[in-house]
Amino acid sequence: MNTNNNSATILQTKQHFNILDGLRGIAAIAIVIFHFMEWAYTDFSTNFIAHGFLAVDFFFCLSGFVIGYAYDDRINKMGTREFFKSRLIRLHPLVIAGSVLGLLAFLFDPFGGHPELYSAGKIILVFVCSMLLIPFPVMADRGYNLFSFNAPAWSLFWEYIANIVYAFVLSKIHRRYLLLLTVIAAAALCLVGYRSGNLLGGWSGPSFWDGGARISYSFMAGLLIYRSDWIIKNKLGFVGIAILLSLAFVMPFSDQWNWLSEPLIVLFYFPLLISLGAGATLQPGLKSVCVFFGKISYPLYMTHYAVLWMFGNYYTSHKPGTTQLTFIIIVSLVLLVGAAYLVMVLYDIPVRKYLGKKRAQRLRKLRASGS
Repeated sequence: MNTNNNSATILQTKQHFNILDGLRGIAAIAIVIFHFMEWAYTDFSTNFIAHGFLAVDFFFCLSGFVIGYAYDDRINKMGTREFFKSRLIRLHPLVIAGSVLGLLAFLFDPFGGHPELYSAGKIILVFVCSMLLIPFPVMADRGYNLFSFNAPAWSLFWEYIANIVYAFVLSKIHRRYLLLLTVIAAAALCLVGYRSGNLLGGWSGPSFWDGGARISYSFMAGLLIYRSDWIIKNKLGFVGIAILLSLAFVMPFSDQWNWLSEPLIVLFYFPLLISLGAGATLQPGLKSVCVFFGKISYPLYMTHYAVLWMFGNYYTSHKPGTTQLTFIIIVSLVLLVGAAYLVMVLYDIPVRKYLGKKRAQRLRKLRASGS
């Protein structure tokens, strides 16, 4: 075993697709706005960003593309164990941060989180399951979320499942079999859309398996785009593709046609945007914007919902008017981005650097021992 080359392979990083990073940030902001608006407009036909939840499907598709790009050519050399370590170091610190923030918001919500309704044992169990990313949908007043203290973690659970399937199956199969599995997953996704009338499920106990259908198609579609080199060279740039992505989130919400329009967006439109984003030319002046959006997207996604529970309780008890509501949402969005940046700089990056350093030291010891 050449431990020198192997350790270099494990620690290798690749150049980012900056426009795709920027689009990830746009999607994260869209879903935060959607989460605010769904409290205020329970009738989604009156919600201007009623399809903001489809940002998760865009995340899944982008994840498949990025995982293929980052690991297809080296997972066999690094091994599944080191692959899983890489993913845990990248993803899990913010899973823990989101759980802690969610617990604090639940216990100290000034607008009524009602922790007195639950025993200390149950609260601890919900928190531990959230930290370990084990679905535990037991809180009725929180819609039986898979993760009651940090609702968005449901998509991270499925992301972990996708990573496991990638390591043991998808990384090893030929492209023709990946295409076949993607087609089967597309049929499952359409069935979910037709049965439920939309693709909103996956986040709660009753809709648990909808999440599996959503990530199965989108993750494999993203992986297929990478392996097939379906990169479309274009001059739309970040702004042009960001506008196209945003159109998916603000398209009209129709109870009559969502079962059709939403799967079409996920099946064809998002993969097209990934292909365009990977092939677009980035204007030099926008590189820093894309890099910032890319870095902030995951911290924002994983930390924002603690505030959303408090906002929901405030909205329910105070019923603010449209002007006040608009002001609250805009200010909250700015503050949440700022808070996510602080979490990233003060916690996520240092923790990942520390874990990466310990890992590199271990690999150097293995190399020195020749094992």
